[in-house]
This record gives sequence, structure tokens and C-alpha cells, in this order.
Amino acid sequence: MKNTNSQGTVLFLSALFIFAVSDTTAKYMSGFFAVPLLAWARYLSQLVFMLVVTAPAMGRSIVCTGHPWLMILRGLMQVASTVLVLLAFQRLPLAETTAFAFISPLLVALLAGPLLGEKLQLRTWLATLAGFAGVLLIVRPGGAMHGVGVIYVLGSALCYAVYQILTRKLSSSEPPLRQLFYIALVGSVCMSCALPFFWTGIVPSPIHALLILSLGAYGGAGHFLLIRAFHEAPASSLSPLIYFQLVWAMLLGWIVFGQLPDLLSVVGMLVIGASGLSLALRWPRLRSCG
Repeated sequence: MKNTNSQGTVLFLSALFIFAVSDTTAKYMSGFFAVPLLAWARYLSQLVFMLVVTAPAMGRSIVCTGHPWLMILRGLMQVASTVLVLLAFQRLPLAETTAFAFISPLLVALLAGPLLGEKLQLRTWLATLAGFAGVLLIVRPGGAMHGVGVIYVLGSALCYAVYQILTRKLSSSEPPLRQLFYIALVGSVCMSCALPFFWTGIVPSPIHALLILSLGAYGGAGHFLLIRAFHEAPASSLSPLIYFQLVWAMLLGWIVFGQLPDLLSVVGMLVIGASGLSLALRWPRLRSCG
């Protein structure tokens, strides 16, 4: 059990780094192109890759599922979360936006008990609440978070929490590649329908085209690792670890955009990271005592 939880932790943390790189790329590209175009390119490139590389080996099993509506709903939640957070990145700093989105682990912790039947340890609650307190330090009145961007990132966090719950619920019956394929399929269909309303006719340069296409690779790799992580450990255990993405977001925001959080925001990020780390280090022992 300890080895299984450790594997889940490593997979989850690796996915977070990939997501941070993806967010940085998306924020940069959102200064040149409409958000629906970026989302469309991300999901379509991911879908084409899976059709070429994965589908031939899996055949019909890549799409045949006993829970089609749950799989579609999960895909829609991921697509909505992606679009909303991209809209937030257009208006808000990278690190602070990432931090504010981290109310989703708290929502997952609240929902995992009644929806998944998972037993929530007291230390899980304390670590999650401590992380949320750190978020409040970052999004305090007078901070960098304001306006419609806050609404976008709140909606993204809620959608992402539902996505995580559905991922855990489906992980026992749906293989990771099938779940990944449905995300790409649902995202491609939704964004293809929206694209004509936002297409400006601007043709990306070769470098911009490469960066746009990389979003699909990041999304595919990150979500594959995420799905595998939820196979190895409970959602209520892994979710607080998402706070480690703050470290990458702060570094990348500084390197790429020259944006550094203020002192209180840094303190908030340290609180968030410490709470997630304490839970990660103590979780195997908690499981053995449960």
C-alpha cells in the first residue's frame, strides 16, 4: 500500500509540472490569439495524436464504455475548466491565478466523502484547510486578483473539482487511455463548434504554431499521469498536493512574464506548499493506521 501511494504521489506531482508549463504557454499565447482557438488546437492535436498512435492498438475499446454520459460529462467539465482558466490568465498574473484556482482541492475533499464514500482523515481536513488559508492570503482584498478574472477562475476551480471526482469514480472501470481519449474527443467537438464565432483569420507563425500544438502534448501527457495517479491513491489524498504547482507557477511567471508575487502572496504560497507536503509525507502512515 505504501509503495502504491508513493507511485500515485510521484505521478501526480509530475502532472502538476506539465500543467504549469502548459499554463505558462497558454498565457503567453493568449496575448496573440483568442482563447477558443487555443483550446481547439489543444484538444484537436491531442485527438489526432491518439487516433494515430493509440486507437489502432486499442480498436473499439478506446471509445466503448459502460458509462458514456459520465465520460462525456467529465470531458465537458475539463473543457469548461480549461476555457475559463485561459480567460482568467488573460487578465490576471500566472502565480496568483494558479493559487486562486486551488480552492478545487477543498471542494474535492468536501465532495469525496458523500460522492465517493472515501473516509476523510482529520489530518486531511486540517492540511486542506491550512492550504485554503494560504490561498486567502494571496487573494486578499487589495491583492492582484480582481474583476471578471476572479469569476472565471472560480468557475474553473468548480469545474475542475467535478472533473477530479468523476475521474476517481470512473477509474475502477475505465482505462486511462479511454478517459484521455474522451477528453480529447469532447474538447475537439465543443471547440470546433465554437471556433467559427472567434476565428479572426490570423495565421500563426511557425513558432506560434508549434507553441499552440504543444498545448495538446502537454494536456495529453499531464492528464494521462493524472489519471494514473488516481488509480494508485484516493482523490482526498492526492488533491492537496496540487498546491505544489504554485512553486512552478511562481518560477515560470517570474522567468517568462517578469511577475513576482508580493510578500503576503509568497507567505500564502509557503503555507499552501507546507500543508500539501505534510499530508504527502504522512499519508502512507495514515493509511496503515486506517
